[in-house]
Amino acid sequence: MTVAEPSANLLSRIAAAPISWGVCEVPGWGFQLAPERVLGEMGELGVVATEFGPAGFLPASPSEKSATLSDAGLKAVGGFVPIVLHDVGSDPVPVIEAELDSFVAAGASRLVLSADTGRIGYDSRPTLSEQEWGTLLSNLDRLVQAAAARGVVASIHPHVGTMIESGDDVERVLNGSYIGLCLDTGHLLIGGTDPVELARTNAARISHVHLKDVHRDLAEKVQRKELSYTNAVRLGMYTPLGTGDIDIAKIVRALESAGYAGYYVLEQDTILTENPPVGQGPLADVRTSIDFIAGLATG
Repeated sequence: MTVAEPSANLLSRIAAAPISWGVCEVPGWGFQLAPERVLGEMGELGVVATEFGPAGFLPASPSEKSATLSDAGLKAVGGFVPIVLHDVGSDPVPVIEAELDSFVAAGASRLVLSADTGRIGYDSRPTLSEQEWGTLLSNLDRLVQAAAARGVVASIHPHVGTMIESGDDVERVLNGSYIGLCLDTGHLLIGGTDPVELARTNAARISHVHLKDVHRDLAEKVQRKELSYTNAVRLGMYTPLGTGDIDIAKIVRALESAGYAGYYVLEQDTILTENPPVGQGPLADVRTSIDFIAGLATG
């Protein structure tokens, strides 16, 4: 395959996510910055679009959520929605259909599903039976259809501490469902999948992208169960693009060569211990990541 250099329009497809500012759905995750500051700093950085963030970050009303982003000068990409998919007694479709009201109101096109464990946090997960795997895979396809009926593309996000984490889990999804993948470079690496190789060999299945860079030494401690995922994030496992151990440039070039035309969402999962002074904190890290992507686009 001939690898194309990223084009200048790459800059118009850079999006952000509130998790880069420490805003997370996990109780007790860390200090939570106000939406006004987070959205304002996104605009200051020249970001054109954002994911919604966790429940409670933006207004619950679809129209108010859309208006909040519009007032901040941001387009809506979509959002990350954790939901239990393996429980035969719990139908995820009505829950997701209700979530999609906000997507449609804001003109968002990407539903990013996470196969939730039903537990709090991302530091442990159960083992699924074959029946539960069958339920999960069937629900993925049902949710693809439910989202498509509203004009939204659903993808599944392999994620540490969820039911789709390891390389084997990713293979089961690729072989047992037709849902697209959210290529989260960091979570894939930590879970044992080479994100560069996945981008190269399965670009056609990738419908959304979260770009993270990772310090491999901390990731390997998580893999060996020597360090919890949450503590690794607290210690700075995620780092600005181009400063860690993932070849982000190679991933972007492979996807661009394969015709990927979606957003690249910059995600540097962060835990804040306090309210950083204005102009400091996550703002500088996100700026570094944007500069790195801009460098790919300009040569």
